[in-house]
Amino acid sequence: MNAIFELCISTLTQGFIYALLSYGVYITYKILDFPDLTVDGSFPLGAAVGALLLVKGTNPFLTLLAALAVGAVAGFVTGFIHVKLGVRDLLAGIITMTGLFSINLQIAGSNLAVERSIDTIFTSGPIMAVMGNASLIYRKFVVTLILAIVVKLVLDWYLKTKNGLLLRAVGDNPTLVTTLAKDKGTVKLIGLVIANALVSLCGAVVCQEQRSFFSTMGTGQVVFGLAAVIIGTTLFRKMSVVKATTAVMIGSIFYKACIQVAISLGLPSNLMKLATAVLFLLILVLGNKRKGGAEHA
Repeated sequence: MNAIFELCISTLTQGFIYALLSYGVYITYKILDFPDLTVDGSFPLGAAVGALLLVKGTNPFLTLLAALAVGAVAGFVTGFIHVKLGVRDLLAGIITMTGLFSINLQIAGSNLAVERSIDTIFTSGPIMAVMGNASLIYRKFVVTLILAIVVKLVLDWYLKTKNGLLLRAVGDNPTLVTTLAKDKGTVKLIGLVIANALVSLCGAVVCQEQRSFFSTMGTGQVVFGLAAVIIGTTLFRKMSVVKATTAVMIGSIFYKACIQVAISLGLPSNLMKLATAVLFLLILVLGNKRKGGAEHA
């Protein structure tokens, strides 16, 4: 019974961590209507920078800020290529993602382990002072829960500001943004900066949770983010009281739970990507059917 409980706690922890990535994908996919493949590059970018800084003795919380900064730069590059150079959105993301693969290798190599003697956000002084008696699995649960909620609240606040409302408008009605004497390209660029900063932050947290970086850890992350967003927004489509960010967080937890169930049932690890792709396809099909049914009702 205790093992099952710990498995549930671990699954929730993973859901909270990857909710950070899902927030970023929510901004690009749902708000901006921008198919941003930069995610598969900015996620390991945050992990690479985080791992390198941890190994060099940097405060683990400062590494999260560094990950936010480099992720923002990655988003800016994609936005610049698309908005200023006129490259199509999908291609702009692919170009940045491809370039980031080499950059990540230059930063941290193909693999970089963080030794157990090095503090992370889960074993740092402040956390140990407050939760020193708790086991590592519970510390991870509490820290990631707080992090996911804090980022969610900040994002909710931002989306209610003037800039946030413009960001929401540019995906649905770019003409409205232009009539308000605002450059829709600049607004879109800001959205990409925020989205990839959050994705990179997620990569840094994953790095600290796993105590490692590897060059291929970004593969498929955009699929996970899309699946979490679609699950969450589909489940709570008719519940206006549930904020989109809350729905996305729950979608992230649900998707991680599905993966955990597959592992528990004995699915070989080399088939996980295939299972992820099939599950994502099912989610898309079911989501489209529900949407079509609602339109004909």
